[in-house]
Amino acid sequence: QVRLVESGGGLVQAGGSLRLSCATSGDTFSTYAMGWFRQAPGKDREFVAAISRGGITSAADSVKGRFTISRDNAKKTVYLQMNSLKPEDTAVYYCAADSSNYVSPRASRYDYWGQGTQVTVSS
Repeated sequence: QVRLVESGGGLVQAGGSLRLSCATSGDTFSTYAMGWFRQAPGKDREFVAAISRGGITSAADSVKGRFTISRDNAKKTVYLQMNSLKPEDTAVYYCAADSSNYVSPRASRYDYWGQGTQVTVSS
């Protein structure tokens, strides 16, 4: 079992930045692909970015050039650096782990999920 705990969310003005962190438990973090998803009120959960255990990344078109995913295997933590934030980025952001190490935008591929952290971007 892998436990994921997100942090770093909050309220920020448009154009600002936040860095989300996702700390994990267990000894298998370095073997997993990790992803970030988000869900706005009344909308489906959507893919934001993912990173393989080797550092290969993928990001949604809506965040490319603004958001960067990274990981620190020694700290068992994955990060999401969010710059140039827009009001439409407002959502609950979830961290997820995929034991197959497949960098995928499909939420169904991920085995473990955190409880989420709220990001609110004011205009």
